[in-house]
Amino acid sequence: MIEKTLQQNPGFSNLCKALAALKTEKQVTAFLRDVATLRELNEMSERLEAAQLIEQGLPYRAISKKTGASTTTVARVAWWLNNGEGGYNLVLGHHVSSSSGKRLR
Repeated sequence: MIEKTLQQNPGFSNLCKALAALKTEKQVTAFLRDVATLRELNEMSERLEAAQLIEQGLPYRAISKKTGASTTTVARVAWWLNNGEGGYNLVLGHHVSSSSGKRLR
């Protein structure tokens, strides 16, 4: 369940609506680049790649080494993958290509 404070935050709701309104990868890229720092985008990218590798059954340490995410972050991603809102599963179910492992610059 989404945390109550986040659920009641109109700013978060607006962010979700903004993302849902975007139609193309180029639009999403432009919006995310404007709204988040490169570090935040890299961290989100690492988490998505970690989720993909967890689904493939790789050990946490191997995932950490491959993605650059800490083992703590990998464990956290695994927890959310298995116990969260289902967001990772929604994305992983629709994600066509695997991550290239490239970092944003």
